[in-house]
Amino acid sequence: MARFGRLFRDGLTAFAALALLSLLASKMNNRQEIFQSGGFFVIDGDTLSRQGERLRLLGIDAPERDQQCERSGASWACGREARDLLVKLLKDGGVECRGGDHDRYGRLLATCRAGGIDLNREMVRRGMAVSYGAYRAEEAEARAARAGLWAGNFERPADYRRDEQIGRRTASDPFSAIRDAVRRLAGMP
Repeated sequence: MARFGRLFRDGLTAFAALALLSLLASKMNNRQEIFQSGGFFVIDGDTLSRQGERLRLLGIDAPERDQQCERSGASWACGREARDLLVKLLKDGGVECRGGDHDRYGRLLATCRAGGIDLNREMVRRGMAVSYGAYRAEEAEARAARAGLWAGNFERPADYRRDEQIGRRTASDPFSAIRDAVRRLAGMP
């Protein structure tokens, strides 16, 4: 009889744990989608602003506003050109953005449309942003067509930001470059 009591208690505990996990999973799946429309200001090739709130275009990474790239042996302002393309695409019609998650900087991660065009997809398709977890087919298409960034040499935006951050740290602390090199050699982030 004691064995039956333990089995019953263990079964009940397992059932309660599964029910709790099910409730947590359902709560996570019910996150509210945020919808915004109207006038947006373009910060750079993958960031918009509306009424003081910033939105990051989900699944893409565009050059930073001051980033330079190389094409035909000459430097060009690829970051500004990416921004200018997004400004142009926004003029195609009423802008609508949808998203549910936020990045570590508090920006809404959104997919935006204007004039029936998926802006995220179009930036990658035209070669003015790289895939960042989505739009891999569009990146392959842009690369094959040597469109935008793919017409020359460029540093991926994430690498550019990391190098800029290291440069700022090095300027304020001459030993930071040595620490960063040791970390890389040791395989540490």
